[in-house]
Amino acid sequence: MTTRRSRLLPSLATFAILTFASGVRAEDWPQWRGPRFDGTSAETGIPTKWSPNENVAWKTPIPGKGHSSPIIWGDRVFVTSALKEEGKQFLLALDRKTGKVLWTQEQPFKAQKLIHSENSHASSTPATDGKHLWIAFHDEPGFFCCCYDLDGKLIWKKSPGEFHSKHGFCSSPILWKDTVILNGDQDDKAAYLVALDKATGAEKWRTARPGIRSYCPPVIFDVHGKPQMVFAGSNCTASYDPDTGKQIWIIEGPTEQFVASAVYKNDVLFMTYGFPKRGIIGINPDGAGNITKTHVLYNDSPGSGGYVPSPVAYGDYFFNVSDEGFGTCRDAKTGKLLWRERMGRKYRASPIVAGDYLYFPDEDGITWVLKASPKYELVEKNAMGEEIHASLAVSRGQIFLRSLKALYCIGAAK
Repeated sequence: MTTRRSRLLPSLATFAILTFASGVRAEDWPQWRGPRFDGTSAETGIPTKWSPNENVAWKTPIPGKGHSSPIIWGDRVFVTSALKEEGKQFLLALDRKTGKVLWTQEQPFKAQKLIHSENSHASSTPATDGKHLWIAFHDEPGFFCCCYDLDGKLIWKKSPGEFHSKHGFCSSPILWKDTVILNGDQDDKAAYLVALDKATGAEKWRTARPGIRSYCPPVIFDVHGKPQMVFAGSNCTASYDPDTGKQIWIIEGPTEQFVASAVYKNDVLFMTYGFPKRGIIGINPDGAGNITKTHVLYNDSPGSGGYVPSPVAYGDYFFNVSDEGFGTCRDAKTGKLLWRERMGRKYRASPIVAGDYLYFPDEDGITWVLKASPKYELVEKNAMGEEIHASLAVSRGQIFLRSLKALYCIGAAK
């Protein structure tokens, strides 16, 4: 991409970035929302057109049910799923060249009897640093985090504590330096953020949170040379030091519950929010303490924000789609709405950006491909005929798409 990008965080330098003679940058996709926590790929030449019988490198059925996104490292793809009736949650490793399942690791679990109808018992996306990988699953009355090596050997399994949410569990682990960070927001006064040692699972720090459930993992951005871990939920939006868990700033609200992850561009932190109020908010994150009255740049409620799908940034713009299928483009600095268009019936997956294109997979299995532009320009509508809840992943010129039934590898590897 030729547009300006936020500086990569020091910890992200550990992620493999390969440079080919053609000048195309190839990246791994190591965790929820990719190498920069924001749904962006630095690659170009990503496929824009496909169908069940066109431009598909392979298709592999995935047993059970899961809404987690795939992650990719080198020649392996990892994804989670669950069989509620059998009480099994599992992690699969696939060969990225052929889609062959290389190994499966199972963990028994006690399933929560009732969860949200659009949640699953494997909605948390794994994370890897190229040596090990981490997964998070609910096991009533708590949840646990497991560390595996890339050959499927269990290194450790730890429970950070109890977890109670009437809609179930879904927050993904994120990696920062030598820690794995987990969201313990829940319907309980003992809610928390917690960081575990990547090597041993030992607790490094714990930060108390208000007792209201939220579903989004925290995300980490470089703000003027300093890392900030931004986390929305429990009736507030807050920033923390990812090394210590100490709060940097907080904004009251703007609503009670959140699902979507934030993005950061042009010195603006952009978020959508969802229940009971719906809207979008732009924040200047360069503050300390309670910045509710001083650092909110714009707040549009009800606005055109989504509750579940996370936004994505490109150039000077923020793009988003609502749960009800209305896509939007806004000026990053001002929040001004530049376009709003109907793009399908319903969304749960979050969009990504690769090259100059935006990819919006809707629940009906159609991926809407748009030019990343302040003008609405539809490029393709790619129908797979299978329901999609998981967000896309991109690596080495290929798109990895998970439907409710299978994992697809789209395009030829580069």
